[in-house]
Amino acid sequence: MLCPLQIKFEEVEERYVEPFHFTLDAVCEKTGARAGTLTTPHGVIKTPVFMPVGTLGTVKSLAPEDLTGLNAQIILGNTYHLYLRPGCDVIDEFGGLHQFMNWDRPLLTDSGGFQIFSLAKLQKMTEEGAHFQSHIDGSRHLLTPEKAMEIQVCLGSDIAMALDECIPYPASHEQALESLGLTTRWGKRSKEAWEMTKRPGHALFGIVQGGMYGDLRKQSAEELRKIGFDGYALGGLSVGEPRDLMLEMAGTSLPYLPQDRPRYIMGVGKPQDLVDMVNLGADMFDCVLPTRNARNGQLFTSKGPLNICNAQHRTSTLPVDEECQCYTCRNYSRAYLRHLYMSRELLSYRLNTIHNIAFFISLMEKAREAVLANDYAAFYKDFFQKIETGA
Repeated sequence: MLCPLQIKFEEVEERYVEPFHFTLDAVCEKTGARAGTLTTPHGVIKTPVFMPVGTLGTVKSLAPEDLTGLNAQIILGNTYHLYLRPGCDVIDEFGGLHQFMNWDRPLLTDSGGFQIFSLAKLQKMTEEGAHFQSHIDGSRHLLTPEKAMEIQVCLGSDIAMALDECIPYPASHEQALESLGLTTRWGKRSKEAWEMTKRPGHALFGIVQGGMYGDLRKQSAEELRKIGFDGYALGGLSVGEPRDLMLEMAGTSLPYLPQDRPRYIMGVGKPQDLVDMVNLGADMFDCVLPTRNARNGQLFTSKGPLNICNAQHRTSTLPVDEECQCYTCRNYSRAYLRHLYMSRELLSYRLNTIHNIAFFISLMEKAREAVLANDYAAFYKDFFQKIETGA
C-alpha cells in the first residue's frame, strides 16, 4: 500500500508536462514572419497562433469539445471578470479554471488592466494599483500587481500577464510616458510576486506600453527586457487609432523584443491585421472579433467578410466559404444560416461562431506552413489579393 503522500506524488508524475519554453522553428528570409513552438504544462502550441477569447471561462456559444474539434490550441480567460464573477473562492474549489470549465489544453489569462480601462466605473490608477468600481454591482476594489498574480495563480494560468495600465487614444506624450513608468514598475512588482508563488513551468509575460509614440514603445520594451519575462506582449493597440498607426507602433516595438521569446499582440483581431502582424514578427493573437461578429451575423471568408443577413443569401445553396472545411461549411448553406439569424434562433450563434473561429485558426495554420516553407511573402500577397478582388 502506498501512503497518501506517495499516491499524490505518483499522480503528479503521471500528468507531468515539460515546463514552459519557446523554440523558434523558422524565420522567413524575405519577411520578419516566424514559426515557433511553445511548451506549457498543459500542452504544446505551434505559432503563429490565434487564441479564442473565453473571458468568463467560456468561448461564447461553444463547448470545450467544439474548441478542441476546431484545433484551438489555447484559449484566453480574464482576471478582471473571473475575479468579480464567480470569484476565486469558487474556482479554487475546483483546483483552477481548467477543471472548472473542463478545458485540458493551455490557458492564458489577461491581468485585467484593459478591462479596468474599458469597463470599470470610476477607475483610478495609483502607485499601489488600480482602484475601480465593478461594472456589475458598483462594489469597490483594488487590483495591485501582487493581487493580479494571486488571482492568476488561483486560475491556474499556463501563461499569466503582468498588470499594466492601458491609456486611451489619443494621449499626450507626457501622459504616455507617465503611464509607461507605472506599467514598468507594476511589471517589476508582478515579476517579484510571480517568483514568490514558486510555480515552475508556468510563464509570466510583460506588456509593452507607450501609447502611439515610437520612442516610448522602444523605451518600454527595453525596460521590460531588463526585468526579464518568459514572453512579451504589445498592449494599448486597437484602442481607436488608425490602422496604419497601429501597424507602425507594432513594427517599431517588435524588433526590440528578444528573438528567443514569444511575442503576443493583445486584442488585435481582423484577419488582415493578423497577417500583417505575423509579417512583422508577431507570434500570438487574441480578439473577441470572431465571436462577437458571429453573433451579429458577420462571417469571415477567404474573400472578405460576408453579412449573412443580406437578401442575396436568402436562397443560396453555397457554404459560407467554399475553401473552408469547418462543420458549418460542410453541412449548412448560406440560406439556412440566414434563416436562423433572421429568426434569432440560438443555433445561429453556434454555427456562425464555429465558422469564424475555424477561419481564424486555419488562417494562422496556413501562415505557419508558409513560414516553414520560407514562402510567407507569397502567402501574404495571395491573401490580400483575394480580399481586395473578392475572387
